[in-house]
Amino acid sequence: MTFRFALTASLALAVGQTQAANHSIRVDAGHYDRLDTPVRFQLPESGGANWQLTGSDGQALPVQLDERGTGTFILPKLAAFQTAVFTLSDAGKKAHAPAVNVARQGSRLHFTLGGRTVMHYQAEKSELPRADLEPIYRRGGYLHPIVTPDGTVITDDYPHNHKHHHGIWFPWTNTEFEGRKPDFWNMGKGTGTVEFTELQGYWSGPVHAGLASSHQFVDLIAKPRKVALKETWRVQVYAVGRGDLAYHLFELESVQRCAGKSKIHFPQYRYGGLGFRGHGEWDGRENCFYLTSNGESDRIKGHATRARWCHVGGKTDGKLAGIGVLCHPSNFRFPQPMRIHPTEPFFNFAPSQAGEWEIKPGEEYVSRYQFVVTDGKPDAALLDRLWNDYAHPPRVEIYDAK
Repeated sequence: MTFRFALTASLALAVGQTQAANHSIRVDAGHYDRLDTPVRFQLPESGGANWQLTGSDGQALPVQLDERGTGTFILPKLAAFQTAVFTLSDAGKKAHAPAVNVARQGSRLHFTLGGRTVMHYQAEKSELPRADLEPIYRRGGYLHPIVTPDGTVITDDYPHNHKHHHGIWFPWTNTEFEGRKPDFWNMGKGTGTVEFTELQGYWSGPVHAGLASSHQFVDLIAKPRKVALKETWRVQVYAVGRGDLAYHLFELESVQRCAGKSKIHFPQYRYGGLGFRGHGEWDGRENCFYLTSNGESDRIKGHATRARWCHVGGKTDGKLAGIGVLCHPSNFRFPQPMRIHPTEPFFNFAPSQAGEWEIKPGEEYVSRYQFVVTDGKPDAALLDRLWNDYAHPPRVEIYDAK
């Protein structure tokens, strides 16, 4: 079983080493209309750090380079089956100013877009917000709060009825490791936990801001305790969604590997994996609303079905808002089964619903999800468009300018 997602030709066309020079790139929209679409491609190795694209209209688009040599830009608009040609050049000292920013604030990273809060990443263990919480529940390595463009908070942290839930987080529930059964989800049992271990880096930029961090899944039954899985996160927030149709767009890639020579087994179970916990005011059957890519809005009927995306919403201080969780087609068992709670604002893409599986030493279990945060009612057309961008990105070709 192969879990690693590879950057294919549909995302990038690699080029050899070149000297600093102008290049041309051709972008093919493919089968879908494109609007403010993040596009990736492999940049030439010329030593330049401030790349830009210039179209036929003379408009300069910033291209942001990451540590892997991948360039990302925002394609403003391109109709289906159409192509656009740009000149790629080194902008030199005329660097584009960051549009989306991240700053360290104590144990958290604060992401902003145009001065507005998008979300926080909790790195080290957070402080317990209430006296009824035992120290065993303290946790780091999750996203909270998540905030809409209008400033509405849509996530919860340490909720009263599920103290181990945290905004957006990624633990496993029913596992078998070296003959033991650690539960990394239900921390109150004291059999397993997930710990933040390192902030590898974070960045701001004209196209995206992001972070790279590492976590570990710790078996607390073992004496002494033993690390079963090591995980890395890569989170990116994009500089899009600032027009009339406002939204926040970010994505998460999780890569999990066995920490040693022992595999980890996952029996069939109804939940575990990427989870989302909605705001406390969304609690209750009538206060939280779901819509799946299949068109299902009944939370009972939607549970245990498979879908490309699911929107979860509710009212905070009387304001309706929500989040779309988009599942990448490279994910294991895509489209993944869903856990939709019957009364609480909880959602989970749960591959273990479909049967047992395992991660073996030497394998990488890679999960990719994108998140669309909006005010108001769910917009199925927007979520479909963004899922198509995510799953079937425009094709990029790069060649020397003549």
